[in-house]
Amino acid sequence: MGGLSMEHPWAFAFGLLGNVISFSSLLAPIPTFYRIFKSKSTEGFQSVPYVVALFSAMLWIFYALVKTGEGLLISINAAGCVIETVYIVMYLVYAPRKAKIFTAKIVVLLNIAGFGLIFLLTLFAFHGETRVVTLGWICVGFSVCVFVAPLSIIGRVIKTKSVEYMPFTLSLTLTLSAIVWFLYGLLIKDKYVALPNILGFTFGVIQMVLYVFYMNKTPMASQVKEGKEAWKAPAEDHVVVINVGKADKSSCAEMAGAVDVPRRCAAEAAAPGQQVMAVDFARSVEVV
Repeated sequence: MGGLSMEHPWAFAFGLLGNVISFSSLLAPIPTFYRIFKSKSTEGFQSVPYVVALFSAMLWIFYALVKTGEGLLISINAAGCVIETVYIVMYLVYAPRKAKIFTAKIVVLLNIAGFGLIFLLTLFAFHGETRVVTLGWICVGFSVCVFVAPLSIIGRVIKTKSVEYMPFTLSLTLTLSAIVWFLYGLLIKDKYVALPNILGFTFGVIQMVLYVFYMNKTPMASQVKEGKEAWKAPAEDHVVVINVGKADKSSCAEMAGAVDVPRRCAAEAAAPGQQVMAVDFARSVEVV
C-alpha cells in the first residue's frame, strides 16, 4: 500500500501532486517574510502557525519511517521542516522581545520536549502495528492543530474586517492540498492521512468565503495608515500659526475678515485630541 508503489498509480499520482501543491503552500508565506525583512518588524503576524506546522511535519516524518514505504510523505515533510525552520528563525530575528520569548518557549516545549517525549514513548512503550496506530492518531491530532491554528487569523479578519493578514492564494492552495492528500490517503487506505484533511478542506473553504466577503469591505491596515498620512499632509500646508498667548479679542476681530479665527482656534484646540485618536487607531490596527 506504499505511496511510491507503481501498483497503485493513482495513489502515486495524487501523492506526487500533493507534494507539488504542498510545496507551493510552504512557499506562500515568502511575501509575508519579505515584508517582515524590509520593515524589520513582525507587525501583526504570529509565530504559532509556523511552530505547530514544524512539529506536525516532524511527526509525519517519524510516522512514515515507522510505517515504511511512505517516501512521498517523507519528502514533503522534510521540505516542510527546513522551510518552517527558516520562517521561525526569521521571526525570532525581527520579533519584539516579548514575542521572541513566547516563540522560543513554545519551540522548546513543543518541538523539542514534546517531540522527544512522543519519540521515546512510541519507541519503547509500543511495538509493531500498535506503534503505527499510536503514531497515526497522534499525527491526526496535531494535523488538526495545524488546520485550527489559522483560526486566530480568521478571528482577526472578522474583527478588523480586513483580509490583509489572510492571503487568498494561501487559503486556496491549502484547500487544494487537503483535497489531494485526502484522496491519497483514501487510495492507500490510510485513515490517518485522510481524516485530518477533511477538516483542512473545511477551514480552507471558510477562509476563502471570508476573503470574498471582506475583501472590499474596508481598506487594509496599511492603506488606512497611508490614508491617515495623506490626510495630515494637506493640513500642514495651510496652517496659520497664531500666537494665541498674545492674541486678544481685538486682534482676532481685525483678522476675522481674512481668516476664520474662532473656527481656526477651535480646530487647533481640538487637533491634539484628534491626533491622539489617530495614533490610537493606528495602534489598534497594527498591534495584536
